[in-house]
Amino acid sequence: MLNIDNSHRPLREIVYDELKMQILTGQIEPGTRMMEVEMAKEMGVSRTPVREAIRKLEKEGLVTIEPRRGAYASEVSVRDMIEILEVREEIEGLATELAAKRMDDDTKARLYRTADKYGEAVKDNDTGEMIKLDTEFHHIIVEGSSNKILMNVVEQLQELVLRFRYIYYDDFRRAEKMPREHKAIIEGIKSGNAKSARKAAEDHVEQLKSVVENDYAFAESDRR
Repeated sequence: MLNIDNSHRPLREIVYDELKMQILTGQIEPGTRMMEVEMAKEMGVSRTPVREAIRKLEKEGLVTIEPRRGAYASEVSVRDMIEILEVREEIEGLATELAAKRMDDDTKARLYRTADKYGEAVKDNDTGEMIKLDTEFHHIIVEGSSNKILMNVVEQLQELVLRFRYIYYDDFRRAEKMPREHKAIIEGIKSGNAKSARKAAEDHVEQLKSVVENDYAFAESDRR
């Protein structure tokens, strides 16, 4: 049931935001049929705002509508994940290179604290907290680049990146390696060595690409 008592926003926007977040965080898994009647009942709303939300999500590529079959949460292919990681490798490499030159001490302190908290979340096997802190870790680096254009570009990618994080964090083996990779990035930024920092960031994303190419490509071929 949606909490809409104290909201002054249109109901269609509240429903849209809720469904979008459920898709991005994997609560609605790829391939799940979007049943208007059931969703409206669960949220305590009429079918109209649900229908409007689904159409808007289709335009964003998060929902696929098939004639005479209905609406489904869009599948995420290995190719999709590889493409976003290719973009991340370049953008995050650049952001980390700039951060090594420009990040101030206060921002560095926030980065270190976030990395420490991430390590604790790994020990606690808290996937939700790991995803939150991983997102925050990379956000701080982009912020530390002090490049507004770069920040705007990354902002546009965040939703896609978030959805992929929820997918590949299903494999805890990957999460266990992240603190070490984060530490390498931090060391590059702390030293002020821009090339070293960039390489650490690119290696970090390259490791993710390897996981996707090996593990997920194999799983995808098994489903065919």
